[in-house]
Amino acid sequence: MAGRVVLAMSGGVDSSASAVLLKRQGYDVIGLFMRTGAHSHDDTRRDNKKGCCSAIDAGDARRVADKLDIPFYALDFEKEFDRIIDYFADEYASGRTPNPCVVCNNWLKFGQLWAFGQQLGADFIATGHYAQVKRGPHGFELHRGTDPEKDQSYVLHGIRREVLPHLLFPVGGFVKSEIRGLAREAGLAGVAEKPDSVEICFVPSGDHTDVVRKRRPEVAMAGVIAEKDGTVLGPHDGIDRFTVGQRKGLGVAAGRRRFVLEILPETGTVVVGDPEDLQADGLHASRVNWLSEVPTEPIRCIAKIRYRHAGVQTLVTPTSDGGAEVRFDEPQSAVTPGQAVAFYDDSRVLGGGWIERAISTLRE
Repeated sequence: MAGRVVLAMSGGVDSSASAVLLKRQGYDVIGLFMRTGAHSHDDTRRDNKKGCCSAIDAGDARRVADKLDIPFYALDFEKEFDRIIDYFADEYASGRTPNPCVVCNNWLKFGQLWAFGQQLGADFIATGHYAQVKRGPHGFELHRGTDPEKDQSYVLHGIRREVLPHLLFPVGGFVKSEIRGLAREAGLAGVAEKPDSVEICFVPSGDHTDVVRKRRPEVAMAGVIAEKDGTVLGPHDGIDRFTVGQRKGLGVAAGRRRFVLEILPETGTVVVGDPEDLQADGLHASRVNWLSEVPTEPIRCIAKIRYRHAGVQTLVTPTSDGGAEVRFDEPQSAVTPGQAVAFYDDSRVLGGGWIERAISTLRE
């Protein structure tokens, strides 16, 4: 045997294909579905936007495990997941834009999952993420997935470095069409064409304010939308409806395009301006997690400031408080507090942290 591996099975095509690949490679596979309680109110509804966490998905995952003859567990992670929803609501209440997928990976999938795997004597844990772990000259490294359209390495930068030797990403070296074909060929027609999950799993309605206002009703307080010079354009009913860079849905008429530049929770003010006002020369990041050796001096690398960001050449200077100052070679638009920044050396993920504020010579 190649070793024992606990595989997070979501009921989707990627984790199901991962089970097939791991079995073919000779691993002793144990399937695990992480119950979060996120869909307790609508578990019986199937639509094309949901792709994990529901009772339907748990059933799909169990059927795949049964077909492949692998042990399967459905564990209750509702209490732990509740922390992630609290974090989500707290960030919006603070005028920031959260990234729950990164937090879920850090706390649950590569935290709690690895702890569970160790209890079962597992050598590895695996997921259906499109990323790769490679052995480099100085140890194990996290790299981008082969499929540039599906690469998920950005949301994995917070994994603890010591866990890397125990991670398997079976689909990371494939493109999505190959994975769907593999699932069909393995007789998993029920999941082979299943749509990808595109919504936040605990916001099935697509409106995050439903969740935020239930948890933090104080955010639903009237404030104003104002220009940089203080000119008030109109009212709003809560800062949780806004994010830096937003243009649509502002609810005010200014006679020209306005973009959210800043959110001030202490006054309930949403500051708007021109698109050029969104340009930033860099950012300050906190809580940087390094998957390489911690730099002792500034390093040049590529920085991604959101999932779909192409990346920009950057100078990163670690700070004494565990953060970093990031300076872009070219100004970037909509640097958003609360989002993550990930650092790359070509395909390798060096690490990443949390955006605290933009550095902008135009606005400072």
